[in-house]
Amino acid sequence: MTPRAAVIMAAGQGTRMKSPIPKVLHKVGGRAILDRVIDTIEAVGCERIVVVVGNHSPGVRALVEKRLGPGAVAVQDPPLGTAHAALAAREALDGFRGDVLVLNGDCPLLEPKDLEPLFKLRGEGVALAMLAFEPADPLLYGRVIRGADGHVIRIAEAKDATPEELAVRVCNAGMMCADAQRLFGWLAKVDNHNAKGEYYLTDIVKIAAAEEALVKASIAPESAVMGADTPLQLSQAEAVFQQRRRAHFLSEGVAMPAPDTVHFAWDTEVAAGATIEQFVVFAPGVRVETGAVIRAFSHLEGAVVKAGALVGPYARLRPGAEIGEEAHIGNFVEVKKVKVGPGAKANHLAYLGDGTVGAKANIGAGTIFCNYDGFDKFDTHVGEGAFIGSNSALVAPVRIGAGAYTGSGSVITRDLADDALGLERGQQVEKPGWAARFRAAKLAKKGKG
Repeated sequence: MTPRAAVIMAAGQGTRMKSPIPKVLHKVGGRAILDRVIDTIEAVGCERIVVVVGNHSPGVRALVEKRLGPGAVAVQDPPLGTAHAALAAREALDGFRGDVLVLNGDCPLLEPKDLEPLFKLRGEGVALAMLAFEPADPLLYGRVIRGADGHVIRIAEAKDATPEELAVRVCNAGMMCADAQRLFGWLAKVDNHNAKGEYYLTDIVKIAAAEEALVKASIAPESAVMGADTPLQLSQAEAVFQQRRRAHFLSEGVAMPAPDTVHFAWDTEVAAGATIEQFVVFAPGVRVETGAVIRAFSHLEGAVVKAGALVGPYARLRPGAEIGEEAHIGNFVEVKKVKVGPGAKANHLAYLGDGTVGAKANIGAGTIFCNYDGFDKFDTHVGEGAFIGSNSALVAPVRIGAGAYTGSGSVITRDLADDALGLERGQQVEKPGWAARFRAAKLAKKGKG
């Protein structure tokens, strides 16, 4: 296979997003748009990836360097157009021999299947392969103009197009693939003789055609190439992503009585036979095994739910939570960095933070793992079959032995042996008749006695 490389253009200002966060760092499915594009590029086998960034977005550069290394960064300064941006990657790809794909960094829904046809065209002898689409409303998109033989000869920008050209439904998606040497040669020939004084990537189409180089377009779905330039477009991309994920999980055997209310992250894993009820939100890093039930209004992030477990309703699983087989995490229970053993139960109104809960232990309502002293976190370990009475506070670091009990309302500060009972309460004092005397005194003071 011909070696593959990619140039991702991510140097735009993103002013229409009206946000201090760079456009390509906004998230779809809980993952930065740029990360999603890189995921796609890696999946099509690009061995070299260069991301063109601007000096105005250090956060974008930081993401690229962390993920791909400093050598994957090319800087466009100043920004002079899309061809100028692509040309900025030439030095980083010096010596590369193979096909180079140029694409936008703000297409969160792009998938490998949308790009493979470009490389297929290259393998069939097409000098410049480009991605096009047929939008429901072409608006101001550049039209892909073909010659009599069906080959692409140029891109007609909407503002310059004739009425006949505006009637063309096939529009430019801004992504192109060519041999590295020819691509950078064409880019170097692009001029800025236009109204904006910018160097346009689309101009390489007419340059290639003038050299009698074969140019063909592959048609992708509109959703695949949609950008995310504004908050509205970002929300639309999120909606499409969610529709895709819901359809995927339903086809895989996951039960969802109200799928339109469930929100998934890019890496959510749910096994066949699991049930996801209404208004459940998955943040990144969640795996749900078969037979598990996630009940309504629960939020999960960085958590594992084992087979047959029950979570919710109104539960919150935070990073590091691992809910064992057949365990129950009930309403208004929060679990963070705790491994809950098989068959254990925390059915209501509890906070479990840092530690472990043994198999078949029972955590009473109102229980708190007091894990933080304002500076450091400490672990609480509850043994197998232990019974934690309601409204218990377990002050970490502390260990509750297997089969042990804590009395309701206790503050446990020391380790408790297996099968022991831990109590920490003030002595109850009863004063006969006190309530009646208290009421009489109050009423007398108000003249109602």
